[in-house]
Amino acid sequence: MKIGPYDVVPIETGRFALDGGAMFGIVPWALWSRSMKPDERQRIDLAARCLLLRGNGRIILIDDGNGTKLTPKQRDIYKLNDGEVNLESSLASHGVTLRDVTDVILTHLHFDHAGGSTKSENGKIVPTFPNARYYVQKDHWNLALNPGEKDRGSFMMDDYFPLKDYGVLELVDGEGEIFPGIDLILCHGHTSSQQLPKISDGTSTLLFCCDLFPTIHHVAYPYIMAYDLRPLVTIEEKKKILPRAFEERWILALEHDPEVEAIRVAPAEKGFVVTEKLRIT
Repeated sequence: MKIGPYDVVPIETGRFALDGGAMFGIVPWALWSRSMKPDERQRIDLAARCLLLRGNGRIILIDDGNGTKLTPKQRDIYKLNDGEVNLESSLASHGVTLRDVTDVILTHLHFDHAGGSTKSENGKIVPTFPNARYYVQKDHWNLALNPGEKDRGSFMMDDYFPLKDYGVLELVDGEGEIFPGIDLILCHGHTSSQQLPKISDGTSTLLFCCDLFPTIHHVAYPYIMAYDLRPLVTIEEKKKILPRAFEERWILALEHDPEVEAIRVAPAEKGFVVTEKLRIT
């Protein structure tokens, strides 16, 4: 997919699974299990789908998946499957090496979004992309240094703290343009200062939805993850973004849907519905 100067492609980093009840919050099992079948441990399969942008002399990665540092126990808990399809192999399929990446925009620092930012090498935790700068919202960084009881399990310090030690961390303060044609929209329902990259050339627009709309099923207003710190804020953020996405015909890229890469939406009797399922090619 071409948007302005950027070639945009999805990067599959492997599959994992989370508790279905946690992914759908107050929505009853009888409803969500029709669409996403849980396994014997009530987990649903999810993608960890990132975006690669090439253009303007830059190679930009948006999020980087679970990474390679999870313990065997954690890999079992999260049903991590990254043997054949993983971050490095997916980049290589597009002719990109770890050293080629110039910039990494981290929507937030939960382990399934930022775990690939660092790796273990000769007994040390080092940046996965040695020539890249990593972009994180300042307010979110401060939260990640001292998370609360509700979200502490979503943060793994080795994923991001070494970025500061190696001098490759860039703290961003608020919304606005981060690169030509790439703007950041902040959302605070899922976590403080989650940054959603919006790529636009005035004709085509793609919004990387990260955990505002993790799957196609989360377009509905009440379908909100139990992981969200501020679920009522999430609803208001959906009500703000979905009308604009319809009016301006945005493509909404989905990070965690195991089957659908992107969608378009339209208003319905209750909120919004998906009208198109798209591939980002």
